[in-house]
Amino acid sequence: MYYRNISDLNQIILKRLHIIPRDFDLIVGIPRSGMMPANLLAFYLNKPYTDIHSFINGHIYKAGARGQFFDIKDFKKVLVVDDSIASGSAIIKAKESLKELTSDFDISYCAIYVMPGKEKMVNYHFEVVPLPRYFQWNILNHTTLEKACFDIDGVLCIDPTEEQNDDGPKYIDFILNAPPLFVPGCKIGTIVTSRLEKYRKETISWLEKNNIKYRDLVMLDLPDKRARQKANNHAAHKAKTYNSSNEYVLFVESSLSQAIEINRLTKKPVFCTENFEMIFEAQSLSYNIKSGKYFPFLRRIALKLRNKLRNR
Repeated sequence: MYYRNISDLNQIILKRLHIIPRDFDLIVGIPRSGMMPANLLAFYLNKPYTDIHSFINGHIYKAGARGQFFDIKDFKKVLVVDDSIASGSAIIKAKESLKELTSDFDISYCAIYVMPGKEKMVNYHFEVVPLPRYFQWNILNHTTLEKACFDIDGVLCIDPTEEQNDDGPKYIDFILNAPPLFVPGCKIGTIVTSRLEKYRKETISWLEKNNIKYRDLVMLDLPDKRARQKANNHAAHKAKTYNSSNEYVLFVESSLSQAIEINRLTKKPVFCTENFEMIFEAQSLSYNIKSGKYFPFLRRIALKLRNKLRNR
C-alpha cells in the first residue's frame, strides 16, 4: 500500500523539477486532481497556468490581475499536467479534447505519479508508484471507499465540545446540527462510531440531511455516557467491525491514538484525519524523497501511545 500526501507531492516536484524544460510558455492542469500539481509547477517555473477547459476556450489567467487574460496567441509550447496515471483514461481523454489544437500548439504531457508500465503515456513523469495507492488530495473520492469503514465525529462532522457532550438535550442538538467536516464524494461502506445506539435515529437523520451515502451503521450498544467511559473500548469496538471482513481495506479515523490502536489490532491501514497520515504497522507513513523509502513519522509518539493503550 502506497500513500502520498500534499507534502510528498510538493517535495517530489521540487526534487525532480529539472526534468521539465524551461521553454514551456504555459502550464495547463487537468481538473480536478491535476490542478494542484499544475499550479505548483507553474509557480516554480514562473509560468502562467490555466485549466484545460479554459485553455480550449482561449482563456489564460494573468497572475495578479483580476479579470485580465493573456492572448492565447502568445503561447506556443504547452505542458498539460495531471497528478497521476493509473488506467490512463484521463490523459487519453485530455489528448482527445486537445486534438484540434495540435496544429497551433506544441503540446506535451506530464504526470507526477505513474503506474509501472504507463511511463510512455506522458512525456514527463516524476515518480513510478504502483497500486494499491492513496493520495491525500483525492482519498475522499477513492474508488475503494465502498470497502472502507468511517468514524463520524472528527471525520464526517466536527467533534462535540465538552459542553455539548452531556448525553442529553445538548448532545442531541449537536448530533442533529453538527457542521459537516470531511464529506466523501461517493458511497462509503460501514460507519463505525462510538456514539451510543440510543442516538441511532438522530444520527441517521443527520447523515440523510448531509447526503452521506453508506451501507451500514455500527454504533456502541451501551446504556449511557458513563458506561461508555468505563468501557473505554473505542478503538477495540471499531477494530472489531473493521476486522470482521476481508472486504474492508481502509478505516478512516479522527483520533491518532485510536488509529494506531485500530491498526495494531487489525494489521490493516488506517487513514487518520488528525494528521492526514496513513497509519500502518502502528505508525504514520510518510515518504522520504531523498532515500526513496518509507520512514516512521512520529514513531516515538506512536509507540508511546500504543504502550499507553495496552496498559489501560
